[in-house]
Amino acid sequence: MPRALLSVSDKTGILKLAHGLAIRGFELVATGGTARTLTADGLAVTSVSDVTRFPEMLDGRVKTLHPALHGGILGRRDRPDHVAALREHGIAPVDVVVVNLYPFADAAANSDTTFDALIEEIDIGGPSLVRAAAKNFRDVLVIVDPQDYEPLLDALDATPSLAFRFD
Repeated sequence: MPRALLSVSDKTGILKLAHGLAIRGFELVATGGTARTLTADGLAVTSVSDVTRFPEMLDGRVKTLHPALHGGILGRRDRPDHVAALREHGIAPVDVVVVNLYPFADAAANSDTTFDALIEEIDIGGPSLVRAAAKNFRDVLVIVDPQDYEPLLDALDATPSLAFRFD
């Protein structure tokens, strides 16, 4: 079963995308707020904590920075040694990564945002997921903009081209 990791601060369009992925046979893996949004709409969701077998901690600062996720994203499907290592460690491949980053610029532009609150808007896990997926774009589709959700679903109905994956 293909697997999609969803971790979005901007929930625009995420329900339509998630339903589209589910209809196409994807297992949906999601972080806290995204998982709650999807579950509330009746979707079956695997929490990131279930994948990592480690709880989100430090007020959510640590949740996706784990080999069970990054290994599944970075493992190259054309490398038998990578496939064997994933199998040996019980890591399922991740085929689609949908991430948008914390709204740092919006928080910084808001004069009511305290310095400590602004620091919490520095995203660590999101950029790491995006960069890992981009590094392995031949095997993993990475989407960061809700405007790309529909083109993603359209591409999945065919075979996503290398140009689409790279773009």
